[in-house]
Amino acid sequence: MRWLICGTVPDDAFPLCMGTWKVEGNMLVPENVTVCGEEAFVPSVPVERGTPALAAAAVLALEAMGGEPPSVLLAGDCGSSTGSGRLYAFLSSWLQSPDSADLAGLTFHYLFPSVDGHNRILMALEERGRPVPALIADAGFMYAAKMSGYASRYDVFTPDAGELAFLADEKAPHPFYTRGFLLAGDRDVPELARLAWDHGDSARFLLVKGAVDMVVEEGRVCGRVEDPCLPFMEPVGGTGDLVTGLLTAFASAGVPLKEACLLAAQSARRTGELTNPTPATGIAAFMPFIGGGLAKPC
Repeated sequence: MRWLICGTVPDDAFPLCMGTWKVEGNMLVPENVTVCGEEAFVPSVPVERGTPALAAAAVLALEAMGGEPPSVLLAGDCGSSTGSGRLYAFLSSWLQSPDSADLAGLTFHYLFPSVDGHNRILMALEERGRPVPALIADAGFMYAAKMSGYASRYDVFTPDAGELAFLADEKAPHPFYTRGFLLAGDRDVPELARLAWDHGDSARFLLVKGAVDMVVEEGRVCGRVEDPCLPFMEPVGGTGDLVTGLLTAFASAGVPLKEACLLAAQSARRTGELTNPTPATGIAAFMPFIGGGLAKPC
């Protein structure tokens, strides 16, 4: 059973492509990748942050666990939404084809939020006539899921405290319009998570990333991860992508989602401890330590 990661790279010339990748140094390198609908060269991608960092973390973690690499569906998009729109259209069609028959789950990452594109994908998933794959959403797709009114169809969201405040605000159509009294810190995560669940704006599980990582099930905190305490990870861009990539790897390996959330949070901290970064360290420097930092399933 395959897992599919969907997201974008900040390059409008990058083609819409799908397949498996490997990690070489600080680059995500195409291994068995097909361009979707056009003749184009697929370049390697730097593991700096965003979807490439998430995908690289998932690839390396599954490699360390002896699992099959995830497939990755990528499009180039610097913010115009054109690449994201092409990905939405391709995916909604592909999900209804025999090629997707063995799909176990999807992780959605940086995509331009489109309620129409999101709903087409959700409709395609529900029309498949077989069990709906597990659904994990972070970043822009999490926003689209909430704005569409179908957040509760998801299995896991991975917000930080600020993104959780948007989920908790039933009136906010976009994170920019989250009401001020909901913009709070880690100490308010339990209340915000409960509000988001009560309003139908939460996935079944939340992995809330912060100084203390919290796992929430149906609006109630059911687990916390705070050791090792690594404040030097805070300035490093891409650590949230690392967490979601590790979550994807554990879920792809068949670990139940609640445990996968806890293991991902623990593994990211252990990987950070092994990396020993400074504020100038890039997320690519974490990648060689992922295998040694993986927490073990119970």
